[in-house]
Amino acid sequence: MAYFADLMTTLFERRPGKPDLPSRAPIAELCASLLSSRGEVSGTRLARDVLAHYARLTPAERRAFFGYLAADLDLDPDRLAEAAAAYKAQRDARTLTRLTREAEPRRQELFRRLNQAPGATGELVRMRLDLLNLLPEAPELGVIDPDFQHLFASWFNRGFLVLRHIDWRTPANILEKIIEYEAVHAINDWDDLQRRLRPSDRRCFAFFHPAMPEEPLIFVEVALTKGIPGSVQTLLAEGRIPLADGEFDTAVFYSISNCQEGLRGISFGNSLIKQVVEELKHDLPQVSRYVTLSPVPTLIRWLEKVAPDRPYVGQLLEAAAKADPKAMEPHRAALRRLTAEYLLAVKRGDGLPADPVARFHLGNGALLHDVHALADTSANGFRQSCTAMVNYLYDLAKVERNNEAFVTDRQVAAARQVQALADQAETTGKK
Repeated sequence: MAYFADLMTTLFERRPGKPDLPSRAPIAELCASLLSSRGEVSGTRLARDVLAHYARLTPAERRAFFGYLAADLDLDPDRLAEAAAAYKAQRDARTLTRLTREAEPRRQELFRRLNQAPGATGELVRMRLDLLNLLPEAPELGVIDPDFQHLFASWFNRGFLVLRHIDWRTPANILEKIIEYEAVHAINDWDDLQRRLRPSDRRCFAFFHPAMPEEPLIFVEVALTKGIPGSVQTLLAEGRIPLADGEFDTAVFYSISNCQEGLRGISFGNSLIKQVVEELKHDLPQVSRYVTLSPVPTLIRWLEKVAPDRPYVGQLLEAAAKADPKAMEPHRAALRRLTAEYLLAVKRGDGLPADPVARFHLGNGALLHDVHALADTSANGFRQSCTAMVNYLYDLAKVERNNEAFVTDRQVAAARQVQALADQAETTGKK
């Protein structure tokens, strides 16, 4: 704590010669004033001053500020114990109110009051990202994050989110962010973006929050196809001829990207897919299937782990290292079997699939429908999964049942052909 003490002296003293701030008071004093403020106008002004001051802090000073939040605005264990004892002795509204008040760190109320300032929600999201980036070297600051998570889960719940259709007419500043935030299949330039938004058989939808109207929270790119595709390069081909309205029967979710790292752990994807399905059902009644074409981002690590015991896996990895589809062609069948085995048989300690994309879609009630080799022949596709990709099928009549079985019993809903591939892989692996 000596390190924090030295930094706090620097951080919270008045420093002549520094650029003028909306208020010259040290940030701890501003926070104390904000917490004791009664008036709405003064509260808004103080919140604005705190955030302006925070924006000017150096990285070391920000770390000290978080140290202040963790130590000075934490729970008082003695007061909490007294409140708990009082509620145990007499359970009524008065003692419950006291217990609830003492069980909440004061920094949580500080964040609420900071949110009074115009544009504060986005600044608090960025503040949490600063905290998350500090945690590997300062894990003692981790006591602050549950307060951010608690508040963000309320502020960003589905009732506040706005679904917007992103197309070629969307303002350029938002389109630029779609390019920047695309996390699955990189958008190389404006021509590439145009191919994903402009054709009549392509859609893109994003969630926004009213407090951050120009910042997408998450977006999904959709291809309307005839049949279920097994290659993302085919979907994104430069010279592709768009399908007419009557020619497609399947909606393919081929990229889902979270945009705000400061909202890590706040889930939007489930709600986004459900809402987009409802939109497509209303606008495109001829679409009868809803599937994904999803990456398997952790497959390569598992293959490297089992390679010493399975010589043919080592050969597959050597071929993948060449990043040449022709070199991978002889290993296509083996890759499909191994991918099915990985998704169905390899689990975390809690019994859920090791792959995060699988956990997401299966947790939403999707079915593991098919596995494809040579499905993503980009450099990233070779690097993370040796080109393998997966279709997860959203059968609207079964998603609730699948979700219940997955959450309760850890059962993975899988098509017969995928189960058969996994069984073949397991048999081969024992030889």
